[in-house]
Amino acid sequence: MHLLPSRLTLCLAAAAIATGVTFAPAAAQDDTVIATVNGMEITENELTLAEGDLDRQFQQLPPEQRRAAALSALLEIKLLAQKAAEQGIDKDDAFIRRMAFLQIRALHSAFVEKEVAAAVTDEAVRARYDQEIADTPPANEVHARHILVKTREEAQAIIAELDGGKDFGELAREKSTGPSGPAGGDLGYFQAGQMVPEFEAAAFALEVGAYSKEPVQTQFGWHVIKVEDKRAVQPQSFDEVKDQLRSVMMRDKYIEMVGGLRKSAEIDIKDDELKKGVDAINKAE
Repeated sequence: MHLLPSRLTLCLAAAAIATGVTFAPAAAQDDTVIATVNGMEITENELTLAEGDLDRQFQQLPPEQRRAAALSALLEIKLLAQKAAEQGIDKDDAFIRRMAFLQIRALHSAFVEKEVAAAVTDEAVRARYDQEIADTPPANEVHARHILVKTREEAQAIIAELDGGKDFGELAREKSTGPSGPAGGDLGYFQAGQMVPEFEAAAFALEVGAYSKEPVQTQFGWHVIKVEDKRAVQPQSFDEVKDQLRSVMMRDKYIEMVGGLRKSAEIDIKDDELKKGVDAINKAE
């Protein structure tokens, strides 16, 4: 069941739309008047822009409720804007400076959308994915269990019990001090680099179904390890990573573009300490 937005959330939505300077992809202009407030028109195009700026919670609403929420927020924006104009706020120096800054931010967003986001096409993202897969060396992962105890002698006694036919999972539940003990010592699958080196080396050296014949010492204590399975690591599918990959590509494109502009720009920061801070940020990028 979809809940209609509350009065408070609609007010917050109006505030978000009024203060935001996001830039949506260009769409066909539709200047159809869908409402007026004190003679001030609200067009279909304004409503579309407002919908794009609604808080994330409103994006989950059905289309008609989302349109209604956006229009309600726009009505409030227009009402308060009219009141502000009546009071001469639009003539205040502070307001004029803020509008100038918002225009610069909007131009920045428009440029990024046109020159950065538009360059990262679906085809480019797919090509980057295919290249990443091709460049990633094949890797294996191990499914292992372990029994963790405090002393070598305890671990040797457990190995003796296993040699005598005792079940590994039962022994783990009975004697392991590790957090996986209640689950029969099951650690699931892991890849190289996910465990401490001594444990990892021993686990990857074992054959499937085998357990360590000598205790393995790590910073956590003494382990007896059993390997349940080994398999090749399967890469994430394109659909699983395409959004994340697109974001990375857009970031890289943005940094490259801004870096080139910075090099050719005349930038003079008057405060030495502030300049050091900015320079440190740029080096980190």
